[in-house]
Amino acid sequence: MTFKLQYTDDYSSARAGKITTAHGEILTPIFMPVGTVGSVKAVHFSELKKQVLAQIILGNTYHLYLRPGLDILHKAGGLHKFIGWDRPILTDSGGFQVFSLTGIRKLSEVGCEFQSHIDGSRHIFTPESVMDTERVIGADIIMAFDECPPGASDWQYARHSLTLTHNWLDRCIKRFNERPPLYGYEQSLFPIVQGCTFKDLRQESAKYVADKGCDGNAIGGLAVGEPTEVMYDMVEVVNEILPKNKPRYLMGVGTPWNILENIERGVDMFDCVMPTRNGRNALLFTYDGTINIRNKKWEDDFTPIDRYGCDVDRVTTKAYLHHLFKAKEYLALQIASIHNLSFYLQLVGDARKHIMMGDFTKWKRSVINDMQRRL
Repeated sequence: MTFKLQYTDDYSSARAGKITTAHGEILTPIFMPVGTVGSVKAVHFSELKKQVLAQIILGNTYHLYLRPGLDILHKAGGLHKFIGWDRPILTDSGGFQVFSLTGIRKLSEVGCEFQSHIDGSRHIFTPESVMDTERVIGADIIMAFDECPPGASDWQYARHSLTLTHNWLDRCIKRFNERPPLYGYEQSLFPIVQGCTFKDLRQESAKYVADKGCDGNAIGGLAVGEPTEVMYDMVEVVNEILPKNKPRYLMGVGTPWNILENIERGVDMFDCVMPTRNGRNALLFTYDGTINIRNKKWEDDFTPIDRYGCDVDRVTTKAYLHHLFKAKEYLALQIASIHNLSFYLQLVGDARKHIMMGDFTKWKRSVINDMQRRL
């Protein structure tokens, strides 16, 4: 993987670049639709390409490990071939799922023992086993195994968690370097900066991660319950240290306005379940504001969902989508998910365009308040 920094904003830390992988190029800043188990919910891959214009998708190591399992993925030749996606893929390490399994998991220096949420069977993730698993999955970009501490953690817990994450990172790098890729192309390992909401721990972790010299770096453990302004502060702290010539990936973030604020702070890559999850629950994002399409006010609104959006937006009226949700038609989930994903990709594409034009900060200020309105 290579990263070329192409443009920088004169009035902020916003930047535009190009990541090149074995499965294609990614123009940054970029949003990655979440394809947890090898599918982006309610959206076919042909729609991801033609309507959403997705350049890269994300898969989840924990879920893919459980289903369909490593044997099937290996026999298929990796996740790309299994699902028929010929563009880049990024896999997380399962660290966030470990965090969310409180009550049915046990952490130690060795790794994490957990029970499957599917059938209760017991498994263990170690840094070594996660690297082997991500080799089998075959994503272009893979994450190091980490612990994601709760946003409300005290300093002592965050300190212990960070030590564990750094020790696991060293073991991940060692294993990654010992085991070659399986499918004839290189993979890139991204370490993850942790440290909860404590400036000293975030600085320590960013320095530790930066010194590893990996192809890119991720920022984890944010948008897990802490106030939004604290998230922004932690991103600024970390990005002062992470190298400028490597892509920066903020994991699990977030709303359209979160994304713009973090682009301004120097983040290049984003993912979040919000556009598809909210879409399936009838909440649409637009530049004019958010729309609950179930509301009666849209019942006889025959204007397009979004005249500036993708083809689906321009030919589908608000009244029709309102009707589909009321009738509990599956097509409603599909249309709403396509709309939200295409809006997110349009948003980061517009951000890139304005970084290149030199007016990103002015443009961001002109759109960010309207996007947060409820229509």
